[in-house]
Parts: sequence; structure tokens; C-alpha cells
Amino acid sequence: MAAALGSRGVLRRSLSALKAGIHVPRAGPAAAFGTSVTSAKVAVNGVHLHYQQTGEGEHAVLLLPGMLGSGETDFGPQLQSLSKKLFTVVAWDPRGYGRSRPPDRDFPVDFFERDAKDAVDLMKTLKFKKVSLLGWSDGGITALIAAAKYPAYIHKMVIWGANAYVTAEDSVIYEGIRDVSKWSERTRKPLEALYGCDYFARTCEKWVDGIGQFKQQPEGNICRHLLPLVQCPTLIVHGEKDPLVPRFHADFIHEHVKGSRLHLMPEGKHNLHLRFANEFNKLAEDFLQ
Repeated sequence: MAAALGSRGVLRRSLSALKAGIHVPRAGPAAAFGTSVTSAKVAVNGVHLHYQQTGEGEHAVLLLPGMLGSGETDFGPQLQSLSKKLFTVVAWDPRGYGRSRPPDRDFPVDFFERDAKDAVDLMKTLKFKKVSLLGWSDGGITALIAAAKYPAYIHKMVIWGANAYVTAEDSVIYEGIRDVSKWSERTRKPLEALYGCDYFARTCEKWVDGIGQFKQQPEGNICRHLLPLVQCPTLIVHGEKDPLVPRFHADFIHEHVKGSRLHLMPEGKHNLHLRFANEFNKLAEDFLQ
């Protein structure tokens, strides 16, 4: 695939995605949506994890952000508009991201498994007996692992922009976002404001190295071996115009997660839940009910 497309072409696509502001959404404080969103930290697995919470429904839903993301930057429209009557929505910041610092973010080979355990243990600490997962990008990978490893605890799952393995084409895309100085100012500035220029740049480089570890695994494996273990109803959403995660990744997950559904959004890009928030929220609500 990478040879057919040419590495330069793939690199141009990844940089164009950043110029369009679709890899990492602009920061927007959830507090702007009113006092119905609360914020707190809680001790989990030796770190203090930050989360936001809204709604009073019996159905608990955890929002899992992408690379360098946080609940605040990645899920504003979901915190604002998902039904507060049907759901209790929690958006978390994984360790080293957002306001879950210290510690600094690091990327050992098991960082996705660590995030999955942190996410599940966070929700158990908050006394939720069972949860559904909405996972975007890296958060989608974390959700897949959580659903496979903790099947009795996961009710339903919606993922988008996720991949279960890394290809040569993916590696070129990742290298294309290593240098944050090449990102558009519109995309870069909010993250610099959240993290500071140095931490943001260092962590992005560390992420590229961290995700690159999987290319050295057999078949580029991240969690492909776990997909058959997923038992919960699963909806895979894919934006047909996503320049960062090719369609074959969604197809592979759909093929290997038994009983899963694949929903294609013809105009969707990587951050389809932000650009098409109303459509996405309705899709998620209908599936979760």
C-alpha cells in the first residue's frame, strides 16, 4: 500500500490534515457549556487522574481521547449534548495528558494496556458497576483492549479512527507529524497553551517513537490478537475522508470483532465527532440505548 501511494504522497496527506486542523481539535473548555459539567481528580493506580462528568442517567459512558488529547479538548460537543437524562458521561485525561499530570507521559510497549487498566479502574473507583466506551483514535485502541480484557465490565462500545496494527503507510504518516513546528498554528497553539511548547513538542516526538514500536512486532501488532475476545456490542464508525487512518483498519476491526457494525460517514474526516457532532451524537445515542 505504501509503495503504491509513495511515501511523499502519504506525507503530504498527513501534513495537509494538520493544516486543515483535523488531527487534534482546537481546545475548548467544557466549562463554557455551563455548571452541569463537573471536574475532579482521583487517585488510581499510583497517579491522580483528571476527569469531567455530566448527566444523571443510569447508563455510564466513558469518553476516551486521542493522542495528546484530553476530555476538555477532544469531547466538548459530547459533554454538552449527549443526553444527560439517559447517560452519566465521564471524559478522562489519561496519565501524562491534559490535567492528569504529573507524571509526564511516557510510552512503554504496554502503554495502551496501561491506559485500558487505568480507564477501567477509574470508573470502578467512581463506583460505576458497568460502563460503555466511546473511544477516538488512540482512545479507540484503548477501548478495544479494555473491552477484550475486561468483558464483564464493558456494556457497549463505539470506536472511530482506531487501528489494531501499524503498517509501513501508517509509519510514514506518523513521521509526518513528529515535528510540531510544521503543524498549522490553528492546531498547534491550543495544545501549546495546554501543555507548554516544550512538553507538547517532546511528548509528540515520544508518541511517534512509542507508536513506532509496534511496527517491529509481528504483523505490526497492537491489539489484533485481542479483537476476537471482544464480547460487547460494538459500533465502528469510519470517516471516508480520514487521511490519517485508512479504511482498511476499520474493515479489519469489523471483520475480527464478532457481531460488530460498521458505519461509514462519506464526508467524515479524522475528527468526525467534532465536525459532524450532531450526526455522531445521534448515532452514538441510538446505538447505546
